[in-house]
Amino acid sequence: MTNSEGAPVWDGRAELLDQLTTYVRAAWESFEHPRQAEPIAPEDVVGHLSDGLPLTPDDPERTLADAVSVLESSISPSRPLYMAYIGSSGLEAGVLASTLTNLYDVNLATAAGTADALDAQAVRWMGEFVGFPVADGHFTSGGQTSNLTAILAARERAIPGARKNGIGGVRAAVYCSEEAHFSNVRAAEAAGLGSSSVRKIPLDAERRMRADALDARLSADRAEGIVPIVVIATSGTTLTGAVDPLDEIADVCSKHGVWLHVDGAYGLPAAATELAGFRFHGLDRADSVTVDLHKWMGLQKSCSLIMVRDRHVLLHTFGHDERYMLHPDDSVNPVDRTFEYSRPFRALKLWLAFRLYGAEQYRRWITQTLERVQQLAEAVRAHDAF
Repeated sequence: MTNSEGAPVWDGRAELLDQLTTYVRAAWESFEHPRQAEPIAPEDVVGHLSDGLPLTPDDPERTLADAVSVLESSISPSRPLYMAYIGSSGLEAGVLASTLTNLYDVNLATAAGTADALDAQAVRWMGEFVGFPVADGHFTSGGQTSNLTAILAARERAIPGARKNGIGGVRAAVYCSEEAHFSNVRAAEAAGLGSSSVRKIPLDAERRMRADALDARLSADRAEGIVPIVVIATSGTTLTGAVDPLDEIADVCSKHGVWLHVDGAYGLPAAATELAGFRFHGLDRADSVTVDLHKWMGLQKSCSLIMVRDRHVLLHTFGHDERYMLHPDDSVNPVDRTFEYSRPFRALKLWLAFRLYGAEQYRRWITQTLERVQQLAEAVRAHDAF
């Protein structure tokens, strides 16, 4: 059926929501029990996945059942025994937030009323949680976009007017450790700096960026007329979880007047714990910080956060004045401080999580995972096979 404007509607919407609730309850219960192997999708469902474009409506209940069958037979990072890569743990708060977000479909590109205030509060809460003096920030689609945002802001500071004129003939460089995530190289490419501008700084015995080597490379590049754009310190490398020495790196950045960005997409939440907090000394000196909430904060994809200590830099990097974006009384829209335009209400996931679980429970959980990693490391060292 359709409404008066021709948009599709269902007569059985309430029944379909009841069916969805049943599936959600069953999924949550199943997540408590590890699967020994991924199930095989039913043949009829697999067969439907090669069908052409539907021209007429299918049965809603059967269609929803097929969708669940596809998900049940797919890789699910939220399930016990999933130990590949770095994923979320599928917290209930994220499910609730995603449902409400999709229901109301708030767009945080333009002024969105009270949602803007909640968004800002969630940013402040995360800064307080990890110990970063956040002055501005926003939620993004992932660490790739968050890191790109930081590099674009750093580029505008190092080469004023670059967003308008490009970098022209300026020779520029980006600095990170040999084990920094490739998203930083992609960001350098997208920012027009080129992957050849990325300097991979050698590691110390703990696989952290060597501050002395960074200092030497910055001095050498300055002598050759190369403009340093940003130093990217990693807080939790993908391969080994190493945290670069932030305080030492901040000293070097201060000496050379270079933007310091901390890519803490994976490991930054550990800064909130007594067990590992000492590794993040100097975090408060960074110009910008990235953290993925869909990793160690347990929320569903995608939910990342970029935080900066100067409240003007994002507006300076992304602000614009177009007729389709109203600016009454010189006010700004959220998109004037972001790289992305259409932006879902991602902040609600973190806001609900902090409200439902509290910061202390998060600290206990993160500490417990760190303790288990230490136990595993000790077991590996003691095992003859290793």
